Amino acid sequence: MTLFNDTDLFVAGTSPKKYFELPDLELMQYDGFIPKEDADNYYTKLLHDTPWHGYQMPMYDKVVTVPRMIAWYGEQEEASEDTQPWTPELLELRQKVEQETGLTFNAVLLNLYRDGNDSVAWHSDKEHKIGSNPNIASLTFGQTRPFRFRHKTNKDIGQIEIPLHHGTLLLMSGSTNTFWEHHIPKSAKEMLPRINLTFRQVK
Repeated sequence: MTLFNDTDLFVAGTSPKKYFELPDLELMQYDGFIPKEDADNYYTKLLHDTPWHGYQMPMYDKVVTVPRMIAWYGEQEEASEDTQPWTPELLELRQKVEQETGLTFNAVLLNLYRDGNDSVAWHSDKEHKIGSNPNIASLTFGQTRPFRFRHKTNKDIGQIEIPLHHGTLLLMSGSTNTFWEHHIPKSAKEMLPRINLTFRQVK
């Protein structure tokens, strides 16, 4: 998708492991969780070898094309026809995430944000697939994009904006998904592709 060595341009975060202390929020950010050289290699492999595809979803009274590409991976005995079997790279990353968090995951959703026109609207993840108070571990490779949070009912709490860098791990736990929404906005700036992996325990 790009004709130059864009991995040299990606910025890895330098903040230490950080925990956010706000009502109903259990959130951990770990910049540099995947070292720069390894993150470059994962990015290149995932970008070119993943069977990316678009998809549509109902929104209000119409069906819209979602502004990003996706791919699902998971356990084959539980998988739908749209779910791919785990690759060696994804198994490596799952093991790293599970060792760091002490959690287990059986599926991962990959999102490809091709440029600044790709985004994700305000939402929380559907609980009928992942249960209430789910643990969702998010890995970012590629272009740094802002990840925003807002409380669903307490408007006195301002929005949070977290830059998700190349190799950053973000863990959303506890009541976060119940009480908070998140999104990635569009950008008028020139943006290189960003790949996001969200590891989940799917029912």
